[in-house]
Amino acid sequence: MSENPGFGGIGRAFRSRNFRIYCAGGIVSLIGLWVHKVAIGWLTWELTGSAAWLGVIAFAELFPTVVVSPFAGAFADRGDYRLQMIAAQALAGVLALGLAGLTFSGLITIELLLGISIVQGLITAFNHPARLAMVPSLVEARDLSAAVAVNSATFNGARFIGPAVAGVIIVGAGTAPAFAFNAISYLWFVAMLARLRLAPKARPARRASGIFGDTLEGFRYVAGHFGISSLLILLAATAMLLRPYMELLPGFAAEVFGRGADGLAMLTSATGFGALMAGIWLARRGRVQGLTRILVSYMVVCAAALFVLASGGALWVGLGAVAVIGFSLVAVGVSTQTLLQNAVEGAMRGRVMSLYGVIFLGGPAVGALVMGWIASNAGLGPPVAGGAAICLGVWLWAMRRVWRAAPGLEAECPPRRP
Repeated sequence: MSENPGFGGIGRAFRSRNFRIYCAGGIVSLIGLWVHKVAIGWLTWELTGSAAWLGVIAFAELFPTVVVSPFAGAFADRGDYRLQMIAAQALAGVLALGLAGLTFSGLITIELLLGISIVQGLITAFNHPARLAMVPSLVEARDLSAAVAVNSATFNGARFIGPAVAGVIIVGAGTAPAFAFNAISYLWFVAMLARLRLAPKARPARRASGIFGDTLEGFRYVAGHFGISSLLILLAATAMLLRPYMELLPGFAAEVFGRGADGLAMLTSATGFGALMAGIWLARRGRVQGLTRILVSYMVVCAAALFVLASGGALWVGLGAVAVIGFSLVAVGVSTQTLLQNAVEGAMRGRVMSLYGVIFLGGPAVGALVMGWIASNAGLGPPVAGGAAICLGVWLWAMRRVWRAAPGLEAECPPRRP
């Protein structure tokens, strides 16, 4: 594939056969993931009619992922990232197929759905760190930033497509075919992963410490690495204090802007549009150098846009604000992940990226829980504006650390064979 200068880093990344195959499998799998999210929420509502059960099912899938991921990252560092992903995707496919069968036969109960969600969370815990850690082996070192950004753009593209596909399937045929679609998407990704030809991974020296000891070693490594610990502090602030606005958008649509489902759809779409544009921009940019500046700058931009959203006003102002927020959050997230991938030692990659995943997935859930409670007593504006203000305080404290670490975080790595 020739490199088209109009596509910048995107063209360079897609010259890699492995990356093309990975993306072909990944986009289908991500669409299936969003189909699953919509279908499992709808099935929960059909079974119970309870908003509380919606929260319980979501928590049941998230909690095992957050708790087990650090250990799964240590396990991944001992083995083969690709094989761990294949095993996780295959198990998830079988689980989705079983859920489709139970739903189709009418045997599904909310208790069974709760158990299936817990198992799904455990599978995700093993899949996520391996998936993140494998990305640098798919492209050359200079194309790492583009590859991470393409992954982000793919995720946000699937966030548009998946719910639409789910709606068509559920309205036309019910939730069981939606779960079957998800199962097929997992198995398709397994087939694509099996086609990858990766250079053998260097095997770490065998240690007697076990998985628990390896996990603790990962925590010590992060705490002792000035640059990586600084990045994770800023990521935690972003995840808990800026990102939770998404969970409050239904309230903003109804109470602040006086709209119904159409207003929520517009706000969600504007967020997704901004996120997609950021992913494309960073993928075209395609280099690690300068990402520290992008990270710290867009944290401030995001906080400023959240102040605008919290102040209310006309719907068009809110749409502009959430588009900027969506753009900024992806700019921060992609920059953070790329800098982590660039700076981490290969033997620690799975453990460090598992911590990234824990913060990325768990932070918004914690923040949304706190902000939701405050919003129920003080309205929607104060928790969103307050979160942005606290995040700016963390930013002021951590900014000097990040600037000091920037040369090491952005240093060129030796070439990796895709």
